[in-house]
Amino acid sequence: MFSHWLLVALGGAAGAVLRFYISETLPSEAFPWATLSVNLVGSFLLGIVMAASLANVLGEAEALLLGVGVLGAFTTMSTFSVETMMLMEDGRWRTAGIYVMTSAVVGPLLAWFGWKSGQTWFG
Repeated sequence: MFSHWLLVALGGAAGAVLRFYISETLPSEAFPWATLSVNLVGSFLLGIVMAASLANVLGEAEALLLGVGVLGAFTTMSTFSVETMMLMEDGRWRTAGIYVMTSAVVGPLLAWFGWKSGQTWFG
């Protein structure tokens, strides 16, 4: 069990470094290209990891390292995308729609509210 935690931690460190590298190397002045790229690539890669895991091509340890660790730290968009896809696969289209719309609208509103609150609190 401890080894699972260690795999996630090591993968998370690698994913965080990869994300930082991309954010430092892709220009994002006019548009958040780095974040968009990370989110789209991460979504695609997590889809592959999930498929490989379900097909028993990857074991539990590899799935934890790559899916939860590396891609979890690389982007949370990948998790959001796969969760949405899984809801759709289960025929839960209404729930998927609510999840997508809430995430897309409420998430940025809360980020704005947090930003404004932080500006008030921290000057």
